[in-house]
Amino acid sequence: MAELDLEALHCEMAAWRRDIHAHPEFGFEEKRTAAFVAQKLREFGLEVAEGVGRTGVVGTLTRGSGNRAIALRADMDALRIAEQGTQAWRSQTPSTMHACGHDGHTSMLLGAAKLLAGEGGFDGTVRFIFQPAEEWGRGALAMLDDGLLEHFPFEEIFGLHNMPGLPIGHFETRSGPVMSAEDNFEIVLKGLGGHAARPHAGQETLVAACAVVVNLQTIVSRRLSPADIGVVSVTELVTDGTRNALPGLARILGDCRSFRPEVSAAIEQEMRRIAEGTAQAYSVAAEVTYTREFVPLINDAALVDEALAAARTVLADDAVGVAAEPMTASEDFARFLTHVPGCFVFMGNGATAPLHNPAYDFNDDGLLHGARFHAAVVRRRLAVG
Repeated sequence: MAELDLEALHCEMAAWRRDIHAHPEFGFEEKRTAAFVAQKLREFGLEVAEGVGRTGVVGTLTRGSGNRAIALRADMDALRIAEQGTQAWRSQTPSTMHACGHDGHTSMLLGAAKLLAGEGGFDGTVRFIFQPAEEWGRGALAMLDDGLLEHFPFEEIFGLHNMPGLPIGHFETRSGPVMSAEDNFEIVLKGLGGHAARPHAGQETLVAACAVVVNLQTIVSRRLSPADIGVVSVTELVTDGTRNALPGLARILGDCRSFRPEVSAAIEQEMRRIAEGTAQAYSVAAEVTYTREFVPLINDAALVDEALAAARTVLADDAVGVAAEPMTASEDFARFLTHVPGCFVFMGNGATAPLHNPAYDFNDDGLLHGARFHAAVVRRRLAVG
């Protein structure tokens, strides 16, 4: 098979990426994006399945007679953020934008599919998984529940995410814990509101809520082992009070991060104890809702070595490294790793705005690096001969 013109492929990926960026779609609403992906995969000669996990797409490419199968995954969804960018390809959808680079991830995986379909160089089967609804941690589960592993089996899976601040052309990852679990919580305090001039006549909830917020800060500092990583963040405090009326209801919402199920369980236990005890001290009632949204992302050590070795075949040795420590952000790719081993890597996006920032934009200079990395992983893991 003839080698593709990489410069032309890069230009093509940039055009795809900008088209997807201009038409962002929220989780499980990615109908246009999914149709675009399916069309391109069919043009490249892949077998394509649509509607996997509602709006997910799976492309299959087989070469040779090898009986092994591996998967590459990209995410397609955007965020409910109003874009502040001024570029020609800025979002055309109000209050929705690709603020995390999923447009770039999708375009790089499409580029890898075209590269591998055109050049081959592997023996076996590759599943190209385009996942919906990563941002709210439901897309991977939807695809798995829809029979992804039964209908499109694979033995291992690889994924990547762009990283602002890391130079273009640089890749890094680590074995073991890479990204944390995410839990969400809501604490509702119920009392008796009343006139701001007569606090003694009721059981207002605002002071109690403030005490709960302060007391929650002791979970990590005083209840978890210093050897464990944990984060408890209160992100909202909402009451039904007004300027001269004390609230009878207060809602405290937030987010917790951890890397081990035992730590997550300890955070929930302590949160319930603190909320109920503090509420009792202020003569109000407390209700706690605690949910687990993302599981921790744990890379397979052997596949980390393989991914780093693959990266070094397309990049300089000093541009490929081991990340110093895990991140307390979360990633839905972790769901796949509870079923098969895999590796998730980070690639540089250069000096851009941070992820989830309204001024963020994926850096097209990284597109070819990502596509070539995907292809290198396939050729290494499904080596000919």
